[in-house]
Amino acid sequence: MTKLTRRGFMASLAAAGAVRAVPIVGAKLGGRRILTLVYDKSMGMMRAVERWVP
Repeated sequence: MTKLTRRGFMASLAAAGAVRAVPIVGAKLGGRRILTLVYDKSMGMMRAVERWVP
């Protein structure tokens, strides 16, 4: 397991908060969610990127 720095902890905390808040905002605004897979060189693996389209 990797060591979690203060900066990494804050980033993961912000990401977790965004995951909870974004669906609520998206439901109010309407539109469609588009999910794409991209290769992240820094992580060395594929990751999902979600965006809203009105």
